[in-house]
Amino acid sequence: MTTPSIVLWDVMGTLVHDPFYVEVPAFFGTSLDALLKVKHPTAWVECETGTMSVEAMETNFFADGRAYDVEGLRSTMRDAYELLAGIESLLDDLRGASVPMHVVSNYTGWYAMIEDKLRLSAWMTWSFVSCDIGVRKPDPRYYAVVLERLGAAASDCVFIDDRASNCEGAKAAGMHAIQFDDAVRVRTALAQLGVAGLRP
Repeated sequence: MTTPSIVLWDVMGTLVHDPFYVEVPAFFGTSLDALLKVKHPTAWVECETGTMSVEAMETNFFADGRAYDVEGLRSTMRDAYELLAGIESLLDDLRGASVPMHVVSNYTGWYAMIEDKLRLSAWMTWSFVSCDIGVRKPDPRYYAVVLERLGAAASDCVFIDDRASNCEGAKAAGMHAIQFDDAVRVRTALAQLGVAGLRP
């Protein structure tokens, strides 16, 4: 495979801390396991694929339709969004080397809150958020949309995601793939691929 020239980044759990697992259950005063039992079974996924609006997802957050402090939940999410350790310097180095970077994320329209707080657009384009393109990773159609819209060969792309299934989908599409563990290991893996002269 050729040396990749385009870096495709997942967001939650890869670039940005995901509040759903700790801060959100704490906001509701419950555990993650208990929250999963009472949240709506499909609303989030429907919102991630653009078939449900953010407002409808918020209204249907719980399976029983119970009322809750929606703005409080939004504030909890917004306050908890933070770049993961080592990510900012890695992104700065890639930007300094003029490496094109794009978001490839399964997420709802709440991604606007991430951009508002962290300004990921300083490093990359929010090109491929599932709620905007209508399909989620690891569906093969997702990767096909990415390649078609970029007008790039799969081998020109390196895909970085914390989920193994999403990385396997990228590999099946012919892309390089790196499963995110931490920023140091990703930097090393990108350097080994020869991306923009990065050094471990």
